[in-house]
Parts: sequence; C-alpha cells; structure tokens
Amino acid sequence: MKTLIIAEKPDMGRNIAAAIDPKAKNHRTYLEGEQYIITWAIGHLIELAEPDAYDEKYKKWNINDLPIIPVQFKLVPNRKTIDQLKVIAELAKRCNLLVNSCDAGREGQHIFSLIQRHLKLPHPVKRLWISDLTPETIRKGFAELKDGAEYENLTKAARSRSEADWLIGMNGSRAFTTKHNVLISVGRVQTPVLALIYDRQKQIEAFSSLKYFELEGHFTQNEVAYKGMWQGERITDVAKVEALAAKVKGKPARIASYEVKETKEYPNKLYDLTLLQREANGKYAFSAKKTLDVAQALYEKHKVISYPRTNSNYVTEQNIPEMHRTLSALQGTSYDDLVKGANRNLVHKGNKFICNPAKVEDHHAILPTNRKASGLTPDEQKLYDLIVRRFLSQFYPAAEYKVHTVMTEVENEMFKTTVKELLSLGWKVIYADQKKDKPKGAKGKEKEEDEEEEVEVNEPFSILPDIEVLCQDAKIKEKDTQPPKHFTEGTLLKAMESAGKQIEDEELRDAMKDSGLGTPATRAATIERLKKVDYIIMQGKKILITQKGRTVIELIRGAGVELLTSPEMTGHWERRLNEISRGTASDGQFMENVKKFATMIVDKVRVQSRAAKTSFESEKPAQTGAAKKRTRSAGQVQSARGQTAATTETASSTPSIITNCPRSGCGGSIFMGRKGYGCSHYKEGCKFVIWKENFGRILTNTQIKALVEKGKTGKMKLTLPDGTPTEARLILKNPDTGELSVES
Repeated sequence: MKTLIIAEKPDMGRNIAAAIDPKAKNHRTYLEGEQYIITWAIGHLIELAEPDAYDEKYKKWNINDLPIIPVQFKLVPNRKTIDQLKVIAELAKRCNLLVNSCDAGREGQHIFSLIQRHLKLPHPVKRLWISDLTPETIRKGFAELKDGAEYENLTKAARSRSEADWLIGMNGSRAFTTKHNVLISVGRVQTPVLALIYDRQKQIEAFSSLKYFELEGHFTQNEVAYKGMWQGERITDVAKVEALAAKVKGKPARIASYEVKETKEYPNKLYDLTLLQREANGKYAFSAKKTLDVAQALYEKHKVISYPRTNSNYVTEQNIPEMHRTLSALQGTSYDDLVKGANRNLVHKGNKFICNPAKVEDHHAILPTNRKASGLTPDEQKLYDLIVRRFLSQFYPAAEYKVHTVMTEVENEMFKTTVKELLSLGWKVIYADQKKDKPKGAKGKEKEEDEEEEVEVNEPFSILPDIEVLCQDAKIKEKDTQPPKHFTEGTLLKAMESAGKQIEDEELRDAMKDSGLGTPATRAATIERLKKVDYIIMQGKKILITQKGRTVIELIRGAGVELLTSPEMTGHWERRLNEISRGTASDGQFMENVKKFATMIVDKVRVQSRAAKTSFESEKPAQTGAAKKRTRSAGQVQSARGQTAATTETASSTPSIITNCPRSGCGGSIFMGRKGYGCSHYKEGCKFVIWKENFGRILTNTQIKALVEKGKTGKMKLTLPDGTPTEARLILKNPDTGELSVES
C-alpha cells in the first residue's frame, strides 16, 4: 500500500510532489506516484457544528436557552469543499500511512486533526515539519519525518483554542444580541482588541491640549556653531519665556560640562511576522492582512522566503549554514553590491543576537531562501526587499557614533546639547538609499518632544571646554502638548503582541510574546473581523472606533464581564494555550475554566437592562430596502477559524443634513456620514465630500456649514502636511469636489 500525504493547500501539495516524486501523475484533486499519493485540504474542510446540530431549539436565538455547552463538540464538513473531503476519504482506503504536511504551526495541526477525527482515519501518522518550500528543504524534511504523536500536545492546544472561541463567541454573541435586540459580535480575542481601541479613543477625547514654550539657545565658539535647549520646568507663560530669552541673548556663556562617549548601534532583529507587518504598515501602509497574504505568496508560490507565520526573531544553529548559502545566492542580483560588502564572519553560531535556539519554538525568524526571486508583483517585491535587507544587515558591523553631550551655562541658565557624530555607517549602508522613506515606529522613531535635542551629524564635532562661548541668539518655540496617537494597524499589532502593555524594552516585549492577543497567524484576521462587523473604520492609516463599537464595549463592561474586554486576561489565556502545546498545562482544566466563564457571561447579561436602539446607530445614510436585505442576509452568526461573531445590525439613523451642496446645478444636500460630509446625490455622480479630519483637525458641523456657505472658516490651529503647526483658515478650494486648502 501507499503513503497518503495531506498538504494544507494545492500549491503546497504540488511543491511536495515536485520535490519527492516529480513523475507523479496529476489527477486534478491529487497526484499519484509509485510510493506516494499527494492530496490537500483547502483551508478548513471541517468545522465545529452550529448549535442547532445539538438541538433544533437553538435555531431560534433565545437567552433562556443559554449557555450552550456541548458535552462533546460535533464536527461538520464545510459544504463548499465537501468534494475534496470525499477525495481524501477514498484515497485513505488505499494507504497504510498518513503524512501530515499541513502548515507547520498550530492551525495547520488543527486542520489535519479535524480531518483525521471526522473521517475516523486509523492510520499511523508521520509529521512533516519544515520552514520553507524549496525542494532541498522538502526532501530533507521527508528524510527526517517525525512521529505524529510528538505533536499531540500541539493538537490539544489547537483544539482547545477552537472550542474556547466557539464557547465564548457563540454564547457571548447570542446573549448580548438577544438581550439588546441588535446583532452584537463577541469574541475571545476580538473583544479585548476592540477594548484597546476604545480606551485609546477615550484618552484622545479626554485630552486637553496645553500651550507651552521652549527656548533654543544658539551658541558659537570660534568657528563652531551649535544649538541647545533650555533646561528647566515647562514654561506656559509667554512673558516668562520672553524675559528668559532677553536675559541670555547676546551674553557670554561657558561650558559647564562636556562629555564624549562612543556608542554602537547593532542591526535590528530579524523579522517575525508581527514585526514585518508593523514595518510594512509604517512604510507602505500595508494592512496586516495584506502583509500576511503577500508573505504567504512569497513563501508558497515563489518559495523565496521561509515560513512567515513565526513569532521568533532568531534562528537555530542549523540555519547558519543556510544563511551563508542564501548570501551566496544573492550574488549577481540587484543586491550584489551589498553582498560584496558583507562580512560572513559576523553570522555564526556564537552570535546570540542572531542565533538563539532557546528563543525558537515552532519556527525561526523569516529569512530569504537561496532561490532567486523572479516574477514578483510590485507589492511582493516591496515585502521581499524588506526581508532581504534585514537579512543582509546581519552580515554588517554595528554603526558607530561619538555622542557629545554639552551643558552650556549663560546667566545662570543651563542649555543642553546632544550631538551624535557618525564615525562608521556599518549596517546602515544597507538603507543608505532609502533615508527619505525609512519606516517609522520600528524602534521608537516617534520621539517625544524633549528628545528633539539630539542632532545627528556626519562631520566631526568638538567643543573646547575651557574657551568662552557666545549666546548669539535665543529663539522661542511655541508648542502644544499632543494627545495619544490613534492606533494604526502597525501600532495595534504591537499592542496585541504585548497584550496592551506599553512595553518599550525589547527583552520584556519578547517575554510577553506568549501572552499576546492571538498569534502572529491570527492577528490580521482579528483586525479584519472588527472592520467587517462595523466596530472600527479606517481613516487613512488611523483606526477609529464606530458608535456601535463604543456601545458594545460599554455594554460588556456595564454587564459586569470586564474580563471579556481585558487584554491582559486574554493574554493569560493565550499563554495557557502555549503551555498546553508544550505539555506543561492541562487542556481539560483550561476548557473547564472557559465553560465557567461562558456561563458567567450569560448570567450577567441576563439581568442587564436593554440598551436603547439608537445607541448603536452609526452616522451614515439610511440603507435602501435591498441593502437592508443584504445586511440581514450577511448577519448570520458563524464560527470560522477561531472567531465566532455576528455582523452589523440593519438599523441606521436618518442622516443629519448640514446645508445645500455647493456644486453648481447639483441640488443635493450635504449630510454627515461616518467618515466625512457628502452629498445626498452621490448616486447621481456628485463627488463632493469633505473628510471629518483635515489638516490635523476634526471638523464640526458648524465649520462644515461655514466652508460650504461662506467658502472659509475662522482662524484655527491646524497642522500642515509636513507636520508644521499653524494658525490659519480652511478654504473651500474646489466646490465640485470639496477639496480644502489653508489660508494664513
């Protein structure tokens, strides 16, 4: 008899066949050779059954029927892919051994396990566990197949995750939906992530800006000119700062202290998926899902990177020779000059910054493979470039700097200067051609105001500590304290990774990875889920919470089930799942705790007062009958790959009319929508729209009315596109489109 190999997707199955049995005959749904039959799942072929599979009464949602806690979870085939499941069942009859070749991770393990359980396959199982899809790696993986029993704990963790999500999602969604008569989506991971966004939004709204002043001293010593910031309590009185400027301007000064120390900046860590998603969002505005999809294509289709769904920034000793082979393979490509400058001696088993087996569990960091990239789309090329440059930087030395810290005293007032003098570019030569668009936020790039004292220079800098200095000028800088920033997908991923804790220390953040919200593989799907159920919207790169999203968090907390919104609590659950996968925690105990929690949710919601329908209403035009019908059709609660949820409710409010459309001959009305102010004749082709946020300002109805009717607003504080604060009017530049400009 033959061996049946089950891959996760068709592409992977064909890659495996090409590597180990290239003469295998293609039968469309499987390939067959002399020794192997290779077939595949198509994602999840099997799902957890809906509640009505346990009892017909669950077809109707009734809070009195809750909680729903199956004694044994039932499995059902996915109707869309049932034919492929039948293919696997028939092929298994002709084989005496199974090889689980699904993705080497928790979800891949789960996909195979569900098929095995549902079809009741009695065969012994071997496990293929590989990190890239090059033929060499596939052949090596088959030469070193593991016993399937070695992954039993991972299977338990995957099953626990799936069943826990079902219990919380199904009971939570049904309880809140039936109590408040509006479809409400609740999830073990998605709800605490929504709470992070809600809490950030509340902080922003509660923020009260404070005007303050900084004093910048301009000093000269012989031919050397430098600047320093006044050191003292924050000044909010303009008269005080003006007096201070007058006091020091034109006066002799002395060097109170002068320290010089040499520092090194080492290359940034290799990418895990979350870090790659964060940087692709910062540099290219890729959503987390887009980055994952593109990375998956680079891995599966092009085979030019290793397995992307990893949470490790390190490699093992076995990867070091592979990294050297990949470096050689990049010769003759567009990276040839950088390869020539690489120092192979820097990447070795003793370099713990790169090679740290203790910090590699399922998969090592994302690496380029030794396969030459060709035929990449522009987006694939961008992501591949990020990965290759990060890889190449490991073969370069640290960047070296001389940091000069000068304290200058003038009229008993102290000014601080920090100058970072570049000595050697080191690994930063890799990014020398990208300085204009280098990613932000990767390593605390968004600095606080008080860190602006540091100046980076390429030329030598030095001060003579015993020679007098002149304070030639003292310039006043007017500033405003800034509210917390809205989440972007990049910064939200960072918060999810550390369960919402504001952790800047890289080592501590590494330690928190086991306690994050979701996993690298599921975080993108969670963010997309929140968009789909109308809890969040995107405004450019910013994530904004909708009225419905606000109400859901307030209702959950109001019901007394704050733990459901707790990122830290959910992070602990994720840690427990990781412990189950390692065999250090009990899956049975975990599930008992989840069942108690699901029961508590229902009990708390049952006694909650019903919320007003209007508290869920979004600011958007009323839907047509057809649109309402579509929304109702889409509003069925489903469980799919880890998130159980309901979609948006059909109700919507009547739009708020502001004024008449200014477009000549239009005759429509301007109303306030979710993201901006648009025209009621948009279906007839009117493109007039003014976004709610313009030039760093959230506009009010009154300001929109002034813009439309008078063509301009009064003076207000604005932020220009280059980040410069200004006080100016907004002008309606184009009444046909709603384009605005600034007039000082």
